[in-house]
Amino acid sequence: MKMISRFGLGLLLSSSVLTAQAEDVKIGMITTLSGGGSHLGVDVRDGFMLALEQSGRDDVEVLIQDDARRPDLARSLSNEFIQRDDVDILTGIIWSNLAMAVVPSVTRQGTFYLSPNAGPSDLAGRMCHENYFNVAYQNDNLHGAMGAYMREEGYERPIIMAPNYPAGTDALAGFKHLYEGEVVGELYTQMGQTDYAAEIAQIRDSDADSLFFFLPGGMGISFMKQWESSGVDMPIFGAAFSFDEILIKAVGSAAIGARNTSLWAYDLENEANASFVEGFQAAYDRLPTLYAAQGYDTANLILSALETAHPDDKDAFREALRAADFDSVRGEFRFGPNQHPIQDIYVREVVEGDDGEPTNRLIGVAIEDIQDVYYEQCEM
Repeated sequence: MKMISRFGLGLLLSSSVLTAQAEDVKIGMITTLSGGGSHLGVDVRDGFMLALEQSGRDDVEVLIQDDARRPDLARSLSNEFIQRDDVDILTGIIWSNLAMAVVPSVTRQGTFYLSPNAGPSDLAGRMCHENYFNVAYQNDNLHGAMGAYMREEGYERPIIMAPNYPAGTDALAGFKHLYEGEVVGELYTQMGQTDYAAEIAQIRDSDADSLFFFLPGGMGISFMKQWESSGVDMPIFGAAFSFDEILIKAVGSAAIGARNTSLWAYDLENEANASFVEGFQAAYDRLPTLYAAQGYDTANLILSALETAHPDDKDAFREALRAADFDSVRGEFRFGPNQHPIQDIYVREVVEGDDGEPTNRLIGVAIEDIQDVYYEQCEM
């Protein structure tokens, strides 16, 4: 097998497999490592592997595959991991449409799935499963928190926009649920869209006093650059998915002043977060994004459960996961009855950093102890 050196952590990465030292516990990671939005998967992977390296354990093997953002490929890879590689745990998926293609089959086959990112409403509600844990959020959470924040800040006529896929529809539903007022309009874009002239024209012609949008990855970069060129003067709000450290540097000055909600911030003050940020910068020579933080927490949750039980003892391992006995980088963390987080959501503002580049600064708490509404549909 062709091997290449991997920066940081003293590990080796092949085109398909990243392996720790022993094979007592086997984890399969399916994530996006190529194409649009690949920095999300790269950061989830790097945060996850950093936690394993810091733990010093030599009994965990991690097999990593690139899903290329394709649901069919992700489904095929999950079957290979379960049937050929006999993994104990699966993780890694970034996109909600891929999660919907993979998770139900994985959990029905008796394998644990821990999500470090995607949190579609169906998996929190009617399709919940005892073997499925979301360590990041339910898709509505960050958007709902921004809805609550904008209401409290006195914005009365927001216009809202997101791509037309499960996370996008969840995003706008979550915003409206906690905003509680009327919105001027809802705009749904296409996945991977690059030209936003029509949407910007609609926003300009509306009576909106603010814009809330969810456009993750390259979609957000394209929109913000075109927004700056348009000359439309309107306060911008969003979730961290459109304002992570990599995206805002690609956007440049257009991002300055935007406020965004996040379950985590690199300047959040707690011991676990300080260790994580320092370790990540030392290993990878860059600031982590929330995706890296989520990958790091996912690995540390697994490691905490392994202190109690092996995944072969499914009932004991499941209870150990539910206990969430680990120090999260985001502060207090616990699971709700549908095995999704109950957590605080923070507000960050994009400012000019000391190096002249845009960066996020923590400015407050949007909402405390947010819990998704779908747990009431979860029969578990």
